[in-house]
Amino acid sequence: QVQLVESGGGLVQTGGSLRLSCAASGPTFSDYTMGWFRQAPGKEREFVAAISQSGTSTNYADSVKGRFTISRDNAKNTVYLQMNSLKPEDTAVYYCAADKWAIISRTESRLYDYWGQGTQVTVSS
Repeated sequence: QVQLVESGGGLVQTGGSLRLSCAASGPTFSDYTMGWFRQAPGKEREFVAAISQSGTSTNYADSVKGRFTISRDNAKNTVYLQMNSLKPEDTAVYYCAADKWAIISRTESRLYDYWGQGTQVTVSS
């Protein structure tokens, strides 16, 4: 069983940056595809980004492409989401997710078995 703990959320102004971290514990971290999702109030959870087990392949939602970067450090059991040029519409709770069999081109949250508790990101206008 993988346990995930996100950190790094907060309040930032439009155009600012934040870096989210997700620390994993449990079985071999490098066996898992990792994803970031977000959920704004009154909206469904949506895909943000995913990274393959080795870190060589990534996928992004169109809404964040060019602004967000997902990366991972398998030696530290951690996945990151660097968020630049933040917009008010990026405001949401951000969740880290893990799954052994998820394919990064698939964006459905139901494909991920393990989830963190979420971290709030608020972008003020």
